[in-house]
Amino acid sequence: MVESSEHNSRVIAFVLRLGQELHRYGTPSHRLEATLASVCLHLKTIGQFFATPTAIFASFGPQENQRTSLIRVTPGDVDLEKMTLLDGVVDRLVRNELTVEDGLKEVNSIADGPPRYSTWLTILCFGLASGCAGRFFGGGFLELAAATVMGFLTGSLAMLALKHAAVARVFAPVAAFAVSALAMLGAWIWPAMSAYVATVAGLIILIPGLTLTIAMSELASGHLASGTARLTGAIVLFLQIGFGVALGNRLGSLLPGVDPLVTPAALPTWTEWVALLVAPLCFVVLFRARPAQVAVILPAGILAYAGAKYGSILASPELGVFLGAFLVAMAGNIYRRLRDHPASVPIVPGIMLLVPGSIGFRSLSSLLARDVLSGVEAAFTMVLIAVALVAGLLLANILLPSRKAL
Repeated sequence: MVESSEHNSRVIAFVLRLGQELHRYGTPSHRLEATLASVCLHLKTIGQFFATPTAIFASFGPQENQRTSLIRVTPGDVDLEKMTLLDGVVDRLVRNELTVEDGLKEVNSIADGPPRYSTWLTILCFGLASGCAGRFFGGGFLELAAATVMGFLTGSLAMLALKHAAVARVFAPVAAFAVSALAMLGAWIWPAMSAYVATVAGLIILIPGLTLTIAMSELASGHLASGTARLTGAIVLFLQIGFGVALGNRLGSLLPGVDPLVTPAALPTWTEWVALLVAPLCFVVLFRARPAQVAVILPAGILAYAGAKYGSILASPELGVFLGAFLVAMAGNIYRRLRDHPASVPIVPGIMLLVPGSIGFRSLSSLLARDVLSGVEAAFTMVLIAVALVAGLLLANILLPSRKAL
């Protein structure tokens, strides 16, 4: 009896630690709960789980004699390499190649491991990703250069926020204010530059399009509490960014002759494909994937973007996003079956090229400018695109299930 109790304690310790780390590395609540439940089933332990963006509730044992735990967690950034390593621990445990004790040691070792990429490389990729976004938004060379500089600034502030809790609390509005004000200054110095495109592209990594998509996915999967909480968090972050941008624009309006809505100069078509090659490479670093995983992330990004682009030409932007999401999710599930690595490795970077964050920013900008009709229209478009994206992901999971939760 004592031995059984000790075994249960070790199992509970392992499952709780695994859940904490999976949550920390960006696993959606419905996938997190399913993974922990499958581990408990293999270990012959009764477990029930309820995950939200800031907490994990776990109950172990039969109904009349349960042990319940609460873990407060802080939503972390996506870390595809550590998610892959944790998935490997779970697989070896299920195949009985690993004991619970050794599994716990490996989870702790993964959690304590250093970041894959240096701070300077991460900041560099913030800038390059923003420059690519500037091209996707129709910017010219001035907008691309300005967006790249703004991305460096956003990345520097993001790295500072990781080390200082006080900075993290005000990171979003401060970054939005700084980027917006500098974009207006740039438009004053170079009147042909669009401050709007430079601002949106400079803040693109900060805009919670991925969070919004995950929230809609959780809601569609029936995880209402987590989905609602995550959706609310995305809305609040949009408001914080909007507040910072409004302050920056107000300050910039004091400069004479600044027109933030200048039409950018068109660039050759080949520059779009260059941006499409560079952006997924940046996502490898920003989402902390293994360097070898660029072989699947790069094609996934191209597949998602091409599906969205040509779907939009043939039908509508919503159908284009649906097609892009469907194709990248199918690719992710095939990757899961062939390589036995998380489907999130190609899917998360791929859908970053589809998420409707920039449309949400446009909606907020219109509302701040008291253009209510345009703001509501853009907000509705954002929701519609998010729904189309999630529908594409769900359809792919129906036609070709990934077999595992991660």
